[in-house]
Amino acid sequence: MNDTRGALEVEMLLKIVLGLVAVLLVIEVLSALIGGLLSLLRPLLMVAILAIIVLWLLDRL
Repeated sequence: MNDTRGALEVEMLLKIVLGLVAVLLVIEVLSALIGGLLSLLRPLLMVAILAIIVLWLLDRL
């Protein structure tokens, strides 16, 4: 009976863990960038909606 349990070396496990940490950091950075862009676009969207409502009320739309 050939027991291959624990065949991964410590260095390989460290590479896997470091790769997963790098992926997690990339996801966090992208999430922060997308959240920042949405927070900047929200006031512009509100102004655009307000302008459409005002133009509609003035019959200019």
